Amino acid sequence: MAEVTYIDAIREAQHDLLEKDERVFIYGQDVGKFGGAFKATQGLQEKFPGRVIDAPISEDAMIAMAVGAAVEGMRPIIEMQFADFSSVGFNQLVNNAGTHFYRTGVPVPITVRLPSGGTAGSGPFHSQMMEAIYAHYPGLVVVTPATVADAYAMLMESAALDDPVLYCEHKFLYRWLKADTMKGDPLPIGQARIVHPGKHATVVAYSAMVHEALRAAEELATEGWEIEVVDLRSVKPLDTDTVMASVARTGRLLAVGEAFPWGGVTAEVISRVASEGFHLLDAPPQRINARDTPVPYHPNLWRAHRPTLESIQAAIRNLLSL
Repeated sequence: MAEVTYIDAIREAQHDLLEKDERVFIYGQDVGKFGGAFKATQGLQEKFPGRVIDAPISEDAMIAMAVGAAVEGMRPIIEMQFADFSSVGFNQLVNNAGTHFYRTGVPVPITVRLPSGGTAGSGPFHSQMMEAIYAHYPGLVVVTPATVADAYAMLMESAALDDPVLYCEHKFLYRWLKADTMKGDPLPIGQARIVHPGKHATVVAYSAMVHEALRAAEELATEGWEIEVVDLRSVKPLDTDTVMASVARTGRLLAVGEAFPWGGVTAEVISRVASEGFHLLDAPPQRINARDTPVPYHPNLWRAHRPTLESIQAAIRNLLSL
């Protein structure tokens, strides 16, 4: 069987959703004949005419249309060309989509795909991680698939939910991450996965940082250190139970994220562990994020900006020494 990439899984999930449910349609800039900015919808308009629709350059209008369509019984999938641009539709997402069921009892089943994170040369306007911003607001589900299998299964599940979902797909993984199959051992949204068992320290990560954390754990294993790596998979809801159980086994916690350091997912993980599981800790919990600057263009500066194998290894070594 040919290798399947992360973006293949996203494309296949959308194909299967369109095929199985006539209420599903895709809306976004250049998603039709062009196939999307990253070719995540390539070939879908030809197979499903009238249901893969090009949008104007107005993210505000795109989300507003999706909310209206969902209220009327449709299940739209919206593609943002870059996660950064979703801020233009922020009001529609947090004040309309996120609150509508609470206010009216009518669900808003929309899925918004956010191509997230940095790649070399992308710069400050096409590289941001937006998951913590949306996770702050009630009513929104925020998922961060880190594997080919989860890219497929979590998009299928997202579109089936009656809640609005922010599906944060990482651009760096699109063609770099490959697997023999997109079928795996799916877990429900809201449940984390232990991807590398260990006993000396817990590293909690999500999205592309899962792979950097795994590389760090595998290299440290050659020195006798057994590092447990937890893939959060979704940040809203957040699986505190799995994280806490891991910390109970290891006594040490490092939270890793590619987003900016102020607030965010890593801060939330540490806050929950410190307040609910302080007695489990043998050392102060630590975290590592991108630097508190706009994302730089130059590839060397970009690599220095985000957490890497080397910086995660250094953080783990420091944690083990405490």
